[in-house]
Amino acid sequence: ERMEKAVDHLSSEYRGIRSGRATPGLVENIRVDYYGSQQPLKATSSIAIPEPRLVVIKPFDPSSIKDIEKALQTSDLGIQPSSDGKLIRLEIPPLSEERRKQLASLVKEKGEDARVAIRNIRRDGNRQADKAEKDKKISEDEQHDLKDEIQKLTKQYEEKVDDLLKRKTDEIMEV
Repeated sequence: ERMEKAVDHLSSEYRGIRSGRATPGLVENIRVDYYGSQQPLKATSSIAIPEPRLVVIKPFDPSSIKDIEKALQTSDLGIQPSSDGKLIRLEIPPLSEERRKQLASLVKEKGEDARVAIRNIRRDGNRQADKAEKDKKISEDEQHDLKDEIQKLTKQYEEKVDDLLKRKTDEIMEV
């Protein structure tokens, strides 16, 4: 369960990393000061992708458009929003080769962080198995079987991380 959460977390991190095309994941979790509290953008607006390189944001409350613009400008997206008073448009520029390499490196780093989290979970599971055997709750054979099962799960989730990493890197590097 914890390994699944680590993979889900990585997947959500990857959604926020810009590739050459527009996706709602780029902006949906940007925090907006909405009536005195910080809300994710997806809770304050509808987000649409009418074209491959365009994100259109329509606030549920038109009076909050300035706050949304401000949140987009201060985010680390690096894209200047344009507004007509009702809608906010984000034009996604094509990525330079240097920026693609930076993003690929960031994606790899986040993938490695997820692998480390999965290995830490494996270590915790192995410790629990050792403790259960020491406390005579399970036999030595059951302990070995449990450790084998934990290792199998670790491999399975590391493969999921590798798959996510490869897909995101391919998405970023495509021209």
